[in-house]
Amino acid sequence: MAPPQAPPSWTLADLVYQGWWWRNPGLLHLNLCLFLPLLISFTNGLDSSLINGLQILPDFQEFFGHPEGVTLGLLSSAQNLGALVALPITPFASDILGRRAALFGGSAGMLAGVVVQILAPTVKVFIAARVIVGFSLNFCINAAPLLILELSYPTQRGKFTSFFNSAWYGGAIVSAWVCYGTYDRLDGNVWSWKIPTLLQALVPTLQVCLVWFIPESPRWLVSRGKESDAARILAKFHANGGDERHPLVQFEMAQIRHAFRLEEQANKSTSYFTLFATPGNRRRMLLILSIAVFSQWSGNGLMSYYLNLVLEGVGIQDPQVKAAINGGLMIYNLAVAFAAASLVDWCGRRTLFIISNAGMLLTFGCLTLTTALFRTQENTAAAKATIPLIFLFFAAYDIAYTPLLLTYTLEVMPFRIRAKGFATMNFTIFLVLAFNQFVNPVALEHLDWKYYLVYIGWLAWELIFVLWKVVETKGYTLEETAAIFDGTDYQDAIINAGNQHMTQLDSFHGTSITVVRPRGQDEERDWRGELIMTPSKTSSSGDGTSKAIAL
Repeated sequence: MAPPQAPPSWTLADLVYQGWWWRNPGLLHLNLCLFLPLLISFTNGLDSSLINGLQILPDFQEFFGHPEGVTLGLLSSAQNLGALVALPITPFASDILGRRAALFGGSAGMLAGVVVQILAPTVKVFIAARVIVGFSLNFCINAAPLLILELSYPTQRGKFTSFFNSAWYGGAIVSAWVCYGTYDRLDGNVWSWKIPTLLQALVPTLQVCLVWFIPESPRWLVSRGKESDAARILAKFHANGGDERHPLVQFEMAQIRHAFRLEEQANKSTSYFTLFATPGNRRRMLLILSIAVFSQWSGNGLMSYYLNLVLEGVGIQDPQVKAAINGGLMIYNLAVAFAAASLVDWCGRRTLFIISNAGMLLTFGCLTLTTALFRTQENTAAAKATIPLIFLFFAAYDIAYTPLLLTYTLEVMPFRIRAKGFATMNFTIFLVLAFNQFVNPVALEHLDWKYYLVYIGWLAWELIFVLWKVVETKGYTLEETAAIFDGTDYQDAIINAGNQHMTQLDSFHGTSITVVRPRGQDEERDWRGELIMTPSKTSSSGDGTSKAIAL
């Protein structure tokens, strides 16, 4: 008599839908829903770039009495001041009220701020309105990527979350061109600056009107004891409106529940101190805070905020040429960032970080050489080579740090500290940006091109750190990814939770589970997704019968 056959080891790859997402009604509906929170990053780019565009409009300057000095500084930094005040509060709104409620509240606050901006009679009122916009926007910035990450289909999580940060450039480009268009067509009219301001209300209006029509994060629902609601959402969107007993739904729910139990055992309550309370959390924070610093201190801050000084340093003085280079660079960054975001699940996160850091080190080193040759020898050929090197440098940066800064941070954090870890990462970026704005112009004035050598040394350290510390997260579920830093026992427990639950389903109605894959994956389905050919992987059951479940 043959020994009993061991149950198969189930993984996410055995259960996910492998066809084109737009041919799966559940995935099509889900991705259309995710487009709404994805627009928040677009709004962030629009709002962050608006003041730069408004300051070039004569009607704006005349209406508010040509602000200068401290007033101009407050005008430029008001949105960031509001965001900084909101930063420590936003995780509690996302965790307590829910991702959608935080999005709704933040969007409503932004609408109020935009109304005050348009009606502002003085520059002081306009500055106050900018603070309100920045404060409210930060609630959306915290909640939107969490909702995308926790609701996305498992195989599309990396792409969608990476698209979020990349969309910032889209908003910045629209802001610049709308300001240009109103200046060109409405010069001499107060609406030349009010129309770009009014544009800020577009996405918040969509959020307020539509956010309650998209699903809540299943992870958040489980955290509030609403497991049946979470399973219903996963069945509708991840299993194409199927049964809550669908293998993928059961697999995901088993891992989510087990991850919550383990997190609760490790931390009875959570606060900002929890981020550093365990060895695993300290490893996470070292990694994500380092990446946050790298994202702003890799030479990109020098190129972005002081591009004018960099270009003048190689002899480019014509304002029209500078504007063309800056405008072209924004569109170029958008294209490269979206292309890189599409590759995160193909190349892997670690691979993209290594390519990005190695590319930045190489191109910034060449850029330093060409700048030095021009400054010391007035070598015009070297000056001309600087322009393509700037574009190559940003290509290297955009390969990883634009799409993956947010994605990687959120993936490696467990649910209970994810929102707080994200806020801490953003606070770190604020600090580094402040450092850049104060130190870079002074250093450039005193050290000239020699200041670039400091960045070369730092970029070399970044590459070493990435090779040493960054771990791959491709191919894992969200719960498996977060468990990587807590040791093999913890990670195995999460993986086994899903696998054990799947083997228990062998006895479901006395049948075994048959995984049905799309065309070209050992099985075939027709255009409706109906089974044509019996698949090859089946788990054994007590009576030898089987049940085909379409993915």
